[in-house]
Amino acid sequence: MELKHIATRQGRLSSFLLGEMKLSYALMNKLKWGDSLRVNGLPQRTNYTVKPGDEICVLMDEPEPDYPAEQGHLEILYEDEYILAVDKPAGMLIHPSRSRNTGTLANFVAGYYQKTGQNSAFHPLTRLDRDTFGVVLLAKNAHVHTLLQQTTVQKTYFALTWGVPKENAGVIDAPIARRPLPSLLREIRADGKPSVTEYRVLEQQGHICKLALRPVTGRTHQLRLHCAYMDFPILGDPQYGTEESIQISRELGYSYQQLCAGELELSHPMTGEHIMLQSRLEVTISKKKADS
Repeated sequence: MELKHIATRQGRLSSFLLGEMKLSYALMNKLKWGDSLRVNGLPQRTNYTVKPGDEICVLMDEPEPDYPAEQGHLEILYEDEYILAVDKPAGMLIHPSRSRNTGTLANFVAGYYQKTGQNSAFHPLTRLDRDTFGVVLLAKNAHVHTLLQQTTVQKTYFALTWGVPKENAGVIDAPIARRPLPSLLREIRADGKPSVTEYRVLEQQGHICKLALRPVTGRTHQLRLHCAYMDFPILGDPQYGTEESIQISRELGYSYQQLCAGELELSHPMTGEHIMLQSRLEVTISKKKADS
């Protein structure tokens, strides 16, 4: 991958790399020993004097993934030379694991990069559970991923719950801890890590509610746990749902938990441009049993 910048001032190459192009000292020092730093197509050292109008190019090679690239449908929401945002469907893993090395979002993104001739890598900022669907934001190289991690990203999820909050809007503040091994699940526990979720009721039909959820913290399974803790579990959630909510989910035909990463709002890590990413997927209250 290439990072490019057209200089509008005069100065040392290092000042552009650390300033306008936002490289860290460590990355700049790593790249300066090869021919990865170029001005107008020619390799240069960091003390080279750049003039207005010069094109600075930083070559960033990414290692080949240890999983196969696969051709498959990608619902692309946004793309530029630095980042990619896609809609992940329910039932798809984000990344290959020891037990499954194909059919994941990473495999399809690698196939897309291969097809479009992009020397880019799979660096997800957001990691959704297999059964959670919606927006996944990816950086195309490790440098941009680091910048994204330093950027404030406002996330809004939409969920269908079995049960209705007592208030139309509020805050859930309940610490989350990991259950004893070998379990991979979490639980609400006094000695857990601070965990906060903001919620707002969007729609209600009978005992079913559509909520907007904003995670202030980012704990594993936070939204699912917080909704279950407040007695309005997410429909289709097999781990934290109640016996009643799981049964109702089956009756309504919900094959997956009704939780969608609906919106991501952020400033672009390279340009500073405001970006609003919105999923084309949605959670919808079924008319079939809403009033049951």
